[in-house]
Order: sequence, then C-alpha cells, then structure tokens
Amino acid sequence: MDSQTSQSSQASPSPQSPHTFQVDLRGLVDLLSHHLYSSPRVYLRELLQNAVDAVTARLAEEPGAPARVRLYAEGGSLRVEDSGIGLTESDVHSLLATIGRSSKRADGLQEARSGFLGQFGIGLLACFVVAERIRVVSRSSRTPDAPPVEWTARDDGSYTVRTLPSSARTEPGTTVHLVARAGAGEWLAEERVLALAREFGSLLPYDVRVGEAAVTELPAPWDRPYPSPAARRGALARHCQELFGFTPLDSVPLDVPVAGIRGVAYVLPSAVSPAQRAGHRVHLKGMLLTERAEQLLPDWAFFVRCVLDTDSLRPTASRESLYEDETLAAVREALGERIRSWLTGLAAGDPERLAAFLAVHHLGVKSLARHDREMLRTMLPWLPFETTDGRLSLEEFAQRHPVVHFTRTVEEYRQVAPIASAQGVGVINGGYTYDGELVEALPSVRPGTVVAELDAETVTAHLDPVGPAEELALAGFLAVARARLDTLGCDVVLRAFHPLSVPALHLDDRSARHEQARADAEEQAGDLWAGILGSLRGSAPRARLVLNHLNPLIRRIGALKDPELIGTATESLYGQALLMAQRPLRPADSALLNRAFIGLLEWATHGEDGH
Repeated sequence: MDSQTSQSSQASPSPQSPHTFQVDLRGLVDLLSHHLYSSPRVYLRELLQNAVDAVTARLAEEPGAPARVRLYAEGGSLRVEDSGIGLTESDVHSLLATIGRSSKRADGLQEARSGFLGQFGIGLLACFVVAERIRVVSRSSRTPDAPPVEWTARDDGSYTVRTLPSSARTEPGTTVHLVARAGAGEWLAEERVLALAREFGSLLPYDVRVGEAAVTELPAPWDRPYPSPAARRGALARHCQELFGFTPLDSVPLDVPVAGIRGVAYVLPSAVSPAQRAGHRVHLKGMLLTERAEQLLPDWAFFVRCVLDTDSLRPTASRESLYEDETLAAVREALGERIRSWLTGLAAGDPERLAAFLAVHHLGVKSLARHDREMLRTMLPWLPFETTDGRLSLEEFAQRHPVVHFTRTVEEYRQVAPIASAQGVGVINGGYTYDGELVEALPSVRPGTVVAELDAETVTAHLDPVGPAEELALAGFLAVARARLDTLGCDVVLRAFHPLSVPALHLDDRSARHEQARADAEEQAGDLWAGILGSLRGSAPRARLVLNHLNPLIRRIGALKDPELIGTATESLYGQALLMAQRPLRPADSALLNRAFIGLLEWATHGEDGH
C-alpha cells in the first residue's frame, strides 16, 4: 500500500503555490552602479526624467497646467518638486513598490507613450546609488479629491506608504526627497546638482531651476534666429568651443523633420584617424542621453562632431546609448545625406571654404567618394592627389594626360616617378589610402578616360633601348654585372633615359617582390618547408637594375676590365638605386652595401699605394 501510494504520488504530484523572487535591493543597487550606469551622476538625470514625464502627462490632460520643475539642494539632501500629474495611493503601490514596472501604461497615467523619457520605478531605484533614503510625497491631478500620499524607502529594501492631510500638499504634483548615503554627499551639493542639471537638462521644454538658477537654455543654439549667416557661424563656433573644446572649421545644420531631429554637426579643425570613433551628444526629447554616441553617423563622416535632439531614437536600458535598430539606420543615412549636401553646396558656391576643408579632411571625402559616384564626380576638381606634375586633382591630371597612369604602392611610385616624369609620362601615386580605388573609378564618372596601372614592365618599355653594337661591346661587362646580382634575384639591363644625372634605376613589381620574399623564406626554412616553398616557385618577373647608358659614370664603369671591380661597382649602383627608391633594405641588401663600400675603399687606397 505504501509502495502504491508512493508511486501514485510520483505520478501525480500535488499542486504547489507559486513563489515570488526576493530582491536584494543593496545587491541590485550595486549592480546598477557598477554595470548599468557609467557614473552616479545619472541619478539626477533619472529624477529629471521622472519629473518631466509627470509634467508631460498632466499637460496632455490639462493643456493649461503649470509646467515647472524645481530642485533644492542643502546639507546633504536634495528636494525635487514638479507640477506634474501626481500619484494616488494605488499608483504608489503599483509603480514604486514594483521594480521596473513602467508608469507609461495605456490604462494609467498616460496613453501617448512617445511623450515620455524613462521608467518611473527603475528611475527612482537608481537614486539609491547616492541616497540611503528616498521619500516621495505626491498628489494626483487626475483624482483631485484624493489625499496626498507619502512613500518612504530605504536602501535595505523596506518601504512604508501612508496618506497625509490635505494641507501637506495642496497642489497636484510630486516632491522627491533624497538623503545622501555615506560618502556620496558631494553628489547632492548645490553646485554639483546645478552643473548636472544643466548638463542633462539644458534643452528640456519646461521651466527647470535649481534654486533660482535657470537650467534650460531655449531655444537651442541651432534653432535661434541670427541677423546674418556670419553671426550664426560665430555663435555656433562659440557653442562648439564650450561643448567640445575646439573652434570648428564650419557647422552643418542637421534637420530631419521626419525623424524629429534638430541639431548641428561641427567640422573638426584638424585631421583625425578614420579609425577613431567620434563621440556625439544626443538629447532625447531635450534630455541628454549620451555624450559618446558612436553609431550616429556613417563611418566616412569621422571629421565631424554632432549635437542633436531627437524624439524618435530608442535608448538602451541604461539610457546612456542608442539602440541599434532600423530607425537608427535610417537616421544615420539621413544625417549622412545632410553632410553630403553640405559638401556639394561648398563645391558649387564656396570653393575657398571647400579648399580649406579638404586641406584637412580630404581623407574622409575620399572615403565617401569610393562608394558614392555622384560625390566623386562633384569632388573631381577639388580632391588633391600626389602626381609627377605636383599635387593636382584627378580632373586636372586627366586633362593633361591622355592616359592616367598610376601605381598601387608608394614604393612603386618612388621608383618610377623621376624617370616617368622625364619621359613625359604622368603618374599618380595610388599608394595612399583610397587613392588607387578612386583613380580606377575615374572612367565611371569621366567617360573616355583611360586609366592604366604603371609597373616595371611599362616603365622599361618607355626607356630608349641601346643600339645593338653598343650593347654587344658591353656584353662582357653586363655578364659580370648580372652574375654578381643574380643571387639577389635581380637582372641587369642597359637603357638610355633622362635625367642624365640618374646612373641606375631599380625596378620591380608586386609579383617580383612576392617571388623574392618566397625565395628568402625558402633559403631560411628547413628541408620540409624548403621543399614546400620551392614547389610554389613561379615564373614571376625578376627585379631589374636599369643602367643609364647616357650617364657618364655608367660609361666609365662599362669600360672597366677587372671583373672584381665591375662586381663591386655594380653592387654599389644596386645599393644606391635601392636607397634612391626609399625601399626597405633586406639583410642581404645591407650586407651588399657594406661589402661594396669597403671594396671601393680598398680599391681607392690600393690605387694610392701605387700597386
């Protein structure tokens, strides 16, 4: 029987009553202060948010109601009064005693969710970061005959609720009293409270004061009327200096009515790295949300800092950053379009300001032009590039040269630029960030333009060959020179070219460098890896040391008969050509230079001895 009873019990467990979680308020406050909020200072933002939301809720029902928030700090305590919608006793029990429940529910204080900033319960809870006790006294405007109610809570999780005589608060609204916890008194000092209130609430739409000191400064600087464009630029420049600590090159209005966005972008006066993430100031319905919004603008717009107010973007749980969603993506695109339009306007009507901007931030515009053909077309006459004709725009360069030659690396440009220029071949240095991509995109916005990559083969082809008889006479010299440089993976060729002052030119391309790197690795590898690397050996062209037959020094070296001296001279020419091309030297190259230098010294001193 006992066994049957046991089996029956296991098969049909008796129903049990549900339990609720017990919340350790001190632990939750520690979690908030160390993980959710970046600093205790956000407690004041939460208080302002609650007060502003209450005022917004009352105005929705009573359009003529007063709209004010007052803060009074004294002796380690803070009092925040608002003329908002207030709370009844049932509101207090349901909103303040239940952590995280929003006061913005459809059947409660207000139906229009878009008008609010935060959550009342979690906002008050955040005050425990600086306070050991919170006391709330409130009177409802929705239930005028309801008496005032008092809610008092401590950081140990206990709270009391009681009704008060009508004389305790005669007008609708709410007053929050904070008493500082040990070590947090500075956060409730009047000077600190005023600074925080102005930082967070300068754009709030209501009358907010700390004592008698005004907090709000409306309209915002970008919305104020100015007597002239110059006066507006001056005022915004001062605002930028106060806000970000720099005087901008220019200011760009950011007005996106569909997204409820108003603000301004300030152009940085000095260049910054594209990898540096910009920190923008975002206000949500007038309340400062964050000073470090990084995802607000497209990546290419790293040359501006923004400050704006919005009512459409969604904050994260901590309300200190923006939630990445479709709305933010659409806003990002719209703000990028505003900055793009500003650039187009400068190109059309203010070339001097555009030139000043590009002198600092051409990299950002080039980044944009890579993906925006219209922007590339607009900026063609303005974006600077390093060329053999000096710093020119692509438009100017294409007008001068029927074929737009370019190199993909800075090293290749340094190799070929002097010789190509002397031969009348124009070359663009495409080795800098984005430049090669933009040159290759040129035909798409300038039909008929011919673009060609310039490599060692092309340069060699532009150099004049030496007559067969002259080259035959130098066959012995060339054979010794080629043998000496063969181990370095370099051929020796003879050409005639200008300028005459250049005795030798070192030319290679990426495939030749890759082959040389593979050969170097094979030489240093063990048997197994050497076999593997050897199997990767290709037929890539080797580097070339091009000797200038027009140069007097080359003519004298070509007349030498001593093979050892020819080898030393060839190594010296090779090393000098590497240095002129500003190429990084491999250990073998450094050893060659040292060997050639010592060899020439020995030859010179040997000659002095008369032997």
